[in-house]
Amino acid sequence: MEKMNAKAGAQERLRGAQKKMLSLSHRIHAHPELGFEEEKACSWLADELTGAGFDVRRGICDLPTAFVARSGSGPLHIAICAEYDSLPEIGHACGHNMIAAMAVGAGIAAAHVANDVGLTVSVIGTPAEEVGNASGKVVLLERGAFDGMHAAMMVHPAPVEMLEAHLIAASMFDVHYTGKEAHASAFPEMGINAADALTVAQTSIGLLRQHLRQTDRVHGITTHGGDAPNVVPAHTSARYLVRGENMAELEEVRAKVYRCFEAGALATGAKLEICGGDKPYADVRYDHQMSLIYKKNAEAAGRKFPELGPAMSRLAASTDMGNVSYAIPSIHPMIGINSLPAANHQPEFTAHCVTEEADQAVMEGALAMAWTCIEMAGDSGVRDRLMKTTHA
Repeated sequence: MEKMNAKAGAQERLRGAQKKMLSLSHRIHAHPELGFEEEKACSWLADELTGAGFDVRRGICDLPTAFVARSGSGPLHIAICAEYDSLPEIGHACGHNMIAAMAVGAGIAAAHVANDVGLTVSVIGTPAEEVGNASGKVVLLERGAFDGMHAAMMVHPAPVEMLEAHLIAASMFDVHYTGKEAHASAFPEMGINAADALTVAQTSIGLLRQHLRQTDRVHGITTHGGDAPNVVPAHTSARYLVRGENMAELEEVRAKVYRCFEAGALATGAKLEICGGDKPYADVRYDHQMSLIYKKNAEAAGRKFPELGPAMSRLAASTDMGNVSYAIPSIHPMIGINSLPAANHQPEFTAHCVTEEADQAVMEGALAMAWTCIEMAGDSGVRDRLMKTTHA
């Protein structure tokens, strides 16, 4: 099938699915579920793809809220990643409801012409992107879900359009201090203060910031600070995220931060345990040729890429799509929903993810991805290059 005819066919198929795609986005938004708990969203997505004729396998790789839906039998195999977990308390403040709907829409549109253009398309349901360690894509990669695939893509909502956003490496971990209870007034000398240990660590991190790179990030929360003010706290805990420009720089800054937590234990005599951080997020390595193909098709679908000012160029977020990009050529463009001054991970952004502009972004982002798949399959140079990088 001629490329333009294939694109027209995909667009027509997507138009026919518009009502279902937008309903899916709004339904997921109205029922937020945390990472690895996305039972409703996963089921709704899998049901939609089953109804569209995909071969759907649920609960893949021993992850109950993961799935893979496959269509077509062409030589070029492209993965379209769907995310659908929410954030605690503020729901879909990162727009994963939109990501899920765009992935399904793109998959359905591309599948309509897949055999004609030489394409196999897999929509992969990847849970728990927000958990920060040992997340859905990290585990799915380890367990073979991406084996045999040549490239991967997804589109993420943001305040404005960005082709290759600054997405850096990250490691999330939990810190636990164990001390000893005592009466805080009568017998304080008998206690070991786990809250003081955490205070020493946080103070050390504050002092460390002078010696971090401008691209490093360290931030966290106290998850337990004690039980009563008249009892020396014997148990405290915190959850921290450390980020670096790439995996090598992440390891350097993480070692420095770990020493700060060790200092808290040393100063107070509390015992320290650090859990997690063992399966971090990699920085995103963009396939620039794929990015340019997406940009052309996104513009043809109606998107505009503005010149970004200094504030947006300083953006530094993280995603487990980075781990996928280390394995196979990948892209992770941002699609704008005109939300400023609201930005990702704010409750105001949650509200923006079901507006008319968000719905328009869902349809245009899905179309841009479908057209990108079609174009990559039809360009022998691109296709041959990608097929040399099969993940195994």
